[in-house]
Amino acid sequence: MRVAGIDCGTNSIRLLVADAAGVDEAGAGHARLTDVHREMRIVRLGQGVDATGMLAPEALERTFAAVEDYAAIIRELGAERVRFVATSATRDAKNRSEFVDGIRARLGVEPEVVAGVEEAALSFAGAASVLPLEAGRPVVVVDLGGGSTEFVLGDADGVIAARSIDMGAVRLTERHLLSDPPTAAEIAEAQDDVDRGFEEALAEVPLDQATAVIGVAGSITTITAHALALPAYEPDRIHGAELSLAKIEAACWSLIGLSRSERAALPYMHPGRADVIGAGALVWRRILERMAEITGGRVAMATTSEHDILDGIALSTLGHAAG
Repeated sequence: MRVAGIDCGTNSIRLLVADAAGVDEAGAGHARLTDVHREMRIVRLGQGVDATGMLAPEALERTFAAVEDYAAIIRELGAERVRFVATSATRDAKNRSEFVDGIRARLGVEPEVVAGVEEAALSFAGAASVLPLEAGRPVVVVDLGGGSTEFVLGDADGVIAARSIDMGAVRLTERHLLSDPPTAAEIAEAQDDVDRGFEEALAEVPLDQATAVIGVAGSITTITAHALALPAYEPDRIHGAELSLAKIEAACWSLIGLSRSERAALPYMHPGRADVIGAGALVWRRILERMAEITGGRVAMATTSEHDILDGIALSTLGHAAG
């Protein structure tokens, strides 16, 4: 069965068209996805949402233009089931009905503005679909987005606990990191936000039980490319990369200290991510530092996955009615 998933986040909108194998007609069984088409565009839907509570007209226009193109690709490739999921920025927006109506008109399916807990579960499902997990050895999947970060503890039997925190690369950039590059005072304020968010997550998710950390989404994959000093963005080298926390920390501090123009010149940097990757690096560095602290140093490495909520959305179509 050919399926399509669209992940509409605060910074980017992504499409995955894939063939699902290992399932029966009812969607039962252990599904495996084979990519047919995977694409990402930076539309910055969450532009200003943290301050205004509204989706900006120009942000909606950028997003609708991308969805029109995605709809044409989905039709051309013949996907039988389609699911569109919107996350943090849209959850927060007072005018989200305008967004929902616009997506429905262009794509022909009902867009779903999912709660943070479901976002977390979809992220875990996407990462777990391609990485080996063991029963009784929980791992934490961290999905670091533009508007929110999801913490999901789970093992081979599924999700144990999850929490979504309003703490993302776009949100922290707009709140704190206004200088280029950010000042020490701005970095300290942003880190205080991260610490508060981490404590909120820890109150509901027993992160200290984790035996490993898996990081997903664009900020983390870009930080991994920087740590590996890649000559270009190479998904095959990024996916499954296991790096020491010390190496990740060095890469994060490097990105934080660069100007936006210096970040944009890096060969693996998407132009739409250069202005917010400093905040993403700050969040990832501090999360890993706190994970090392609460696990007594048991977590000393982190693994990066190129498969995330987008894969989870595509997989979840197998339990949905046809789009």
